[in-house]
Amino acid sequence: MIKTEFYKTREDGVDLYRTFSDQRMRIHCNEDGHDYDEAVNVQNSGFTFVETDVPIAYEDEISNTQALNIIMGRGFVPDGTETGDAVQEND
Repeated sequence: MIKTEFYKTREDGVDLYRTFSDQRMRIHCNEDGHDYDEAVNVQNSGFTFVETDVPIAYEDEISNTQALNIIMGRGFVPDGTETGDAVQEND
């Protein structure tokens, strides 16, 4: 089941809320079409989520490329393959 709970208040006074699956499944955002492990949005953001049937993949470490893809909003691919215009790692 999808749950939304208060996460924290930013320094500028805006309340943030965390949305997640209580069954540890990925969630799908209806507005942007992406799947997430969890989402943090401002109060009344208008984003709606549904629970998928894909379990969250927990790993001890992720590669630099995977971390950059997450930061840049490109998502996380558990097997480490690249998607879209992902940045190549030079290790």
